[in-house]
Amino acid sequence: MAFTADLWTAITPIYAAILRHPFLRGLADGSLPRESFRFYAVQDALYLRDFARALSLAAARAPEDDWIIMFNEHAAGALRVERALHEGFFREFGLGPADVAATPLAPTNLAYTSYLLAVASGAPYHEAIAALLPCYWIYWEVGRELERLGSPDAQYARWIGTYASGEFGGVVRGVLDATDRVAAQRSPAERDAMRRHFVTTSRYEWMFWEMGFRQETWPV
Repeated sequence: MAFTADLWTAITPIYAAILRHPFLRGLADGSLPRESFRFYAVQDALYLRDFARALSLAAARAPEDDWIIMFNEHAAGALRVERALHEGFFREFGLGPADVAATPLAPTNLAYTSYLLAVASGAPYHEAIAALLPCYWIYWEVGRELERLGSPDAQYARWIGTYASGEFGGVVRGVLDATDRVAAQRSPAERDAMRRHFVTTSRYEWMFWEMGFRQETWPV
């Protein structure tokens, strides 16, 4: 069995909780409050800035030339392709780039991005790639599941379609392959460390949607 299949098994209850989350259920049936989606979209744009930095760090440390290219391309894509998606939403919300840039990171967003940057810059490479993987893989799986359900809301359907697309699926498959190849060269203890990071950032994925649904702010 591929190591990534083992990773997915490890997050079975987390992924089930993600699919049950009212944020995603609301995207699927169109009932998600627009204010929650707006909050999420702004925070996600801010998140992608630091996710791109983490990908660039992974690229700089990659042991194979193809992975250097791949993660640098993904870093650029996080800022270009998905920025185009967000900016379309922001125009509909009446927000400009300055409004987004002036928004502080919500607590969960700051915690998640800080974790990714710390692991990408300081942990062994095999741990870094495992920590980055859920943001790719969970979004692809969620996108495909929500597309199967279909959303009556055009804006939400556009978000779903981005992550359900075959193009995004190809991106995810590349990272899955790299993860399996890295894991094949690691000891059982090292693979355990990869699994811990994968589970942790999968939990952060659930927390990110919870953050958006509740429009999380600093309590003090």
